Amino acid sequence: MTVANAPPPHDLEREIARTIHGVHAARATGPYRLRTLGQVGAVLEPFLAARGVHAPRVTNLKRLGGGASKEQFVFDLETASAPPRRCVLRMDPMEAAVITSRRREFEALQAMHGRIPVPEPLWVDVDGSALGRPALVTSFVAGVTKPTASSSNVSGFGTVLGDRLRTALSVPFLDHLVSLHAYDVRSPVLASFQVPDGDPRQAARWQVNWWTTVWRNDALFGLPVLGLAERWLRENLPVTRELVLVHSDYRTGNYLFDEARGEITAILDWELVHVGDYHQDLAWIDAMTTREPGGEKLASGLMPFAELCARYAAATGRMIDQKTLHFYRMLAYYQGAVICLGSSLRAAHEAHNHQDALLAWLATAGYMFMNQLRLLLERGAPP
Repeated sequence: MTVANAPPPHDLEREIARTIHGVHAARATGPYRLRTLGQVGAVLEPFLAARGVHAPRVTNLKRLGGGASKEQFVFDLETASAPPRRCVLRMDPMEAAVITSRRREFEALQAMHGRIPVPEPLWVDVDGSALGRPALVTSFVAGVTKPTASSSNVSGFGTVLGDRLRTALSVPFLDHLVSLHAYDVRSPVLASFQVPDGDPRQAARWQVNWWTTVWRNDALFGLPVLGLAERWLRENLPVTRELVLVHSDYRTGNYLFDEARGEITAILDWELVHVGDYHQDLAWIDAMTTREPGGEKLASGLMPFAELCARYAAATGRMIDQKTLHFYRMLAYYQGAVICLGSSLRAAHEAHNHQDALLAWLATAGYMFMNQLRLLLERGAPP
């Protein structure tokens, strides 16, 4: 049953609770109006000037394709004192597949810039007071999210990389994950992040509270399997022994790469980043398994999951706990179902997004996530 505008549980990270609660103000408004390029350019130049850019001039402004959560634009920034620079604007619609904080995304990019390949964070409009909606501006990074000959679906589902690219990309894919998980979670750069250290199970509890709250607020209809999964998750919260910065959507489709050189040029989509358990990123990569034409299952289309875990453990010295991994695998499928069958359908139903057809299409993936949840519930946790 949907509980309209339900308050978030008490034990939830403050910025996440604020973001979840804030989306409901949009429910009383009419359909989302797609911004014209003229409207975007008219607010973008004053925004940049107010942030110290000398005589900014926005040229070659265009929409970017891809993404199910944000309106994205690319433009050239010309100034009187510097050469032109190619930039990207990421702007929130009213509702989307995931509702997240631009402040946190900006801080995460600041933390990672120079450490692993990410777009350089340039400016942020946290509350949308200048640009009309919360937004951030980053540098433009060249690259592709899938091979040019690939026929995979949107969002990286089913991407087949081929032997050459798999071999080349699997090394930096793992190296960058290791570097991410080595970052100091108490760094002052992460000012809007809280560390779940109230008790050993708080990291897992925060994640369950996050996604169950989103489901209660966004679902258009009830799904008993998700109720059973929520109960299982709450009864099996694991102890977190080491806290890391978790990307939470680390997979093929969310990084850019140079197809000729086989190099990752940028890790993208940091909107779900938080402090938590390293098993969560590993489980999400596993949930994004691709079956190769020969029948082999590859985590995120790159390598067998057992190989990924072995290489991660060797690089970090961390133990992979199978029960904890099972919990976060359950959470990954629960989260995927909530995003596809809850928030995406709600945003399309309310006409509060610029990609209604894509958001409705994501429901098909939601049923795949639900089926995986059912299989895991039937199989039970490992001994």
